[in-house]
Amino acid sequence: QVQLVESGGGLVQGGGSLRLSCAASGRTFGTYAMGWFRQAPGKEREFVAAISWNGGRSYYADSVKGRFDISKDNAKSALYLQMNSLKPEDTAVYYCAADSRIYRTGLPSTSRDFGYWGQGTQVTVSS
Repeated sequence: QVQLVESGGGLVQGGGSLRLSCAASGRTFGTYAMGWFRQAPGKEREFVAAISWNGGRSYYADSVKGRFDISKDNAKSALYLQMNSLKPEDTAVYYCAADSRIYRTGLPSTSRDFGYWGQGTQVTVSS
C-alpha cells in the first residue's frame, strides 16, 4: 500500500516554470514505477510522464517532451515533475500515480496500469 499527496501547483504565466512534488508513504515506494497524469476540464485524464523504480528510465508524452522532467528520490519517498516553458494548454489538475508491478523493460503509461493515485494539484498557466 502507498498513499500519495501532491503539492506545488499554482498559477503561473506562460513561459514560466513550476515544480510539482508527490510525497509517498509506504515501505515499498522504492520498488514502484511512478507516473504523472493530468486532466483538463472537459477532457479525459492523459499521461504526462513515467519513471522506473530506480529512476534509471523515463518516458514522456510528446506534448511535454523537452519541457518537463520527471525524477524520483527513493530516500525521500518523493516524486517530482519539473515543468518549464509552460503553456496555457498545460493547465490541468496534475496527479501522481504509483504502479507496484516490477518492470524489467518499458514503463507503464496508461491510467489502468497504476493502482495508486494522489488527490491532484491544480496547475493554471495564463497567456
